[in-house]
Amino acid sequence: MSSGTGLPYHLIHRGGRPGWWRPLIGVLALIASFVVFVPLLVQVPFAVGLSLAGRDVVDGLDELLDFDDPTPLGLAYLNISIACAILVTWLINRVLHGLRPGWLASVMPRIRWGWLLTCFGISVVALFATLVVSALLPQQSEGTELNGTLNDFTETTRNFLLVVLILTPLQAAGEEYAFRGYLTQAFGGLFGREWAAVLFPAILFAVAHGSQSAPIFFDRFAFGVVAGVLVVRTGGLEAGIAMHVLNNWLAFGIALAFGDMASSLNPTGGTWWSIPVTLTQSLGFLFLVLLAARRRGLRTTTTTPAGQGVLVGPSHAV
Repeated sequence: MSSGTGLPYHLIHRGGRPGWWRPLIGVLALIASFVVFVPLLVQVPFAVGLSLAGRDVVDGLDELLDFDDPTPLGLAYLNISIACAILVTWLINRVLHGLRPGWLASVMPRIRWGWLLTCFGISVVALFATLVVSALLPQQSEGTELNGTLNDFTETTRNFLLVVLILTPLQAAGEEYAFRGYLTQAFGGLFGREWAAVLFPAILFAVAHGSQSAPIFFDRFAFGVVAGVLVVRTGGLEAGIAMHVLNNWLAFGIALAFGDMASSLNPTGGTWWSIPVTLTQSLGFLFLVLLAARRRGLRTTTTTPAGQGVLVGPSHAV
């Protein structure tokens, strides 16, 4: 992998506006956005839509927010809310750090679309290895209740499937921009260490999923660590996005086919037998991506030498 003389991904904030306090303010702003502002703002167009459809807005919003008994509309709301992290991190990066949005995508600064497609291909290979290991171990459902028989394909199933296929990639990308994008650069810039850039976002990523059993928490933490390592070692979000999208497609697909969306969105059980399965996928994907990146000569640092001004030169679309 090409390194050059510029900044590695996790230190890109050090090419922006100086100030040790900026990452702290940015992290607080990101948290506040998703605790308060984003959920309320995203509810507005849904409320308008419910009103135009002749439905009671209050009852409709209550149904929208009921993730114990989710509907396709509720899942769409959840995915769109999380996808807003892309815009929120772009805004924080620009206003607070003086950096353009592309610097969150990669060191280029943009999404490297060819590399993203390569990572999707590798994720399929890792998934196949996961299915083989899963077949050899005792049942592991990661908290999703499976009924053992194929569910009927109903209108609700169709609507869930459309939401999953169209909006899950945006939801997964939103989480990657927040946790492996902004938070990686924030903690990397604050501590100046790769381990901090990987470890702290991984912990926050697991905590952000709410109440969960120890195996599920560890599984999400391990996912965050592997995705974080991929980001700093490949210089961008592409590998993490690819792994996240395929992982969520698989989880929701299994829920629609053999289980239910409620237990998929709110896993409470799970067993430690799920860990070897998910680690097979994550670590296999990690190894294959790093190997492909090395053979490709993928750039992992910016083209602007460290310490030579703010990285706000010509931007590429992301």
